[in-house]
Amino acid sequence: MSIKTVLCSVCLAGALIPGLGFAQVGIDVTVAPPAPQVEVVPPPRAGYVWAPGFWEWRDGRHVWVGGHWIVERPGYRWVPDRWERHGERWHHERGHWEH
Repeated sequence: MSIKTVLCSVCLAGALIPGLGFAQVGIDVTVAPPAPQVEVVPPPRAGYVWAPGFWEWRDGRHVWVGGHWIVERPGYRWVPDRWERHGERWHHERGHWEH
């Protein structure tokens, strides 16, 4: 394999990998999520954003995932996980960064 081929492959892989962090995956179910649990939000931490807890669909049931700190991204805002009703189904949109 030539040096040029290797370098092109590395550049292509590097260009594709950052996009993986922006993939938004959702799920649709017929079971409504329970009411959110009450969480005590800790005091602010410099350089971090609080991602509130949410109900996740796992193994055929809703499971609570507690809130946690995530490293902030300057110029972006965190959009928390949420469930939306669409007719007879419930759609879970994963939390994500928005520019």
